[in-house]
Amino acid sequence: MLSVWLRVIRIRFLLASVIAVSVGLAINVWQNQTFNIFDATLVFGGVLALHASVDLLNDYWDFKRGIDTTTKRTKMSGGTGVLPEGLLKPSSVYRAGLIFLAIGGMIGIYFAITDGITIALILGFAILSIYFYSTKIVDSGLAEIFVATKGTMIVLGTYFIQSGQLTVEPVLGGVMVGSLSSLVLFIASFPDYDADKSKGRKTLVIAVGKQTGTRIFWIFPAISYSVTIFGVALGLFPALSLIVFASIPLVLKAGIALKRNFDSVEDLVPPMSNSLMFSRITGSLFVLSFVLDSLNINAV
Repeated sequence: MLSVWLRVIRIRFLLASVIAVSVGLAINVWQNQTFNIFDATLVFGGVLALHASVDLLNDYWDFKRGIDTTTKRTKMSGGTGVLPEGLLKPSSVYRAGLIFLAIGGMIGIYFAITDGITIALILGFAILSIYFYSTKIVDSGLAEIFVATKGTMIVLGTYFIQSGQLTVEPVLGGVMVGSLSSLVLFIASFPDYDADKSKGRKTLVIAVGKQTGTRIFWIFPAISYSVTIFGVALGLFPALSLIVFASIPLVLKAGIALKRNFDSVEDLVPPMSNSLMFSRITGSLFVLSFVLDSLNINAV
């Protein structure tokens, strides 16, 4: 049963939130040479609970709307398959989603009390957007914007809790990693195109069409790389952050394969996998650049 719950929570996709929190922590250490392990642990717990909540509620609503029963599931798209296979009751998944939302909310309330209105505003955005993500946000073609904004809020909130400051660095860092997560979501909506469209969902790929979508794909890595260059050029990020460009071969491989195979569900699995790998490696390299530069500063 535990394996089923881990499957519906989509454990491997939680790494996106781990990276976002890590970016906020790493920027603070790089700038201020401070680190509060208690607050960091609580932030990780709260953010992961909220991430699990949105995935659980998304599985529930996609099943209730019949999307997951008509789409062709792959290891990268089409939901977890837990509800269509009857491994869990829909009501159990829905309740679990609300429980994780409550856990994340309570941790957020703690920080709103200790750190003030900034965290309260971020928390309010998080709770409302998570609850309405699968019923309103995705249907409006705004899912990618939500994911990018979520990434930015996680980085900014983490940084603020650690430092008590609002600066441009965590905002730019959030946009950088948020765009990476949006890329993963965007390409994963290609194989779900027909099922989503038949049930009235309007994802970004449905709004622009698959062929145009293969060109829009490049916007997400372009934003991440451009923000990195901008940050380094202005001294907002360490020069070492340019190591993120080591991931270029992965995104080139994914984008080229997408253009060739955008209409074949089976052939979309490799570009989706490469996009996921690109996102995680690029985000991890970004975190590493701040950590290594901080160690170098302290050594000097």
